[in-house]
Amino acid sequence: MAIGISTGGPNALAAMLPLLPADIGVPILIVQHMPPVFTRSLAGSLNNKCAIEVKEAEDGDLLKPGLALIAPGGKQMRVEAHKDGVHRLVRITDDPPENSCKPSADYLFRSVASHYVGRATGVIMTGMGQDGFKGLQKMHETGAVILAQDEASCTVYGMPKAPAEAGIADKVVPLSDMARALTRTLR
Repeated sequence: MAIGISTGGPNALAAMLPLLPADIGVPILIVQHMPPVFTRSLAGSLNNKCAIEVKEAEDGDLLKPGLALIAPGGKQMRVEAHKDGVHRLVRITDDPPENSCKPSADYLFRSVASHYVGRATGVIMTGMGQDGFKGLQKMHETGAVILAQDEASCTVYGMPKAPAEAGIADKVVPLSDMARALTRTLR
């Protein structure tokens, strides 16, 4: 599961992630637009509230079910195949911003699309701009299920708007129902 989120994101994540069950069964990758340092404290705060483990991603972290990795502020995060050919890991890079964002949801989503063909869920939530749209298109093309937060529950209805209007969102749901919708999608 890959999540892209921006303005209003910390509160939205604090409302949604604690509702995910410990046995969610998939790794969770999160791009929250934030400057360096803040993503580590966000991860720590969320970890204290959640049944899943939440941490700021470090280069080389293995993707594991029930582990949520938040991209470090000021860096890019992508998925790569582990050298064993079975597992996946994250790479934290200093690649340039995309959509004026670093971390960028598009950057993450493209890598998820290529490494989890037909077995990924893309989530786009509250935030300004259109970061994530092009990456979600790639995920959609490779068989991912796409969920978008609805306009009424967004702090800023920018990031979820384009995928919803383009028809690539399989479901548009309020924040209060996002965890339930995700759990149903994964099961």
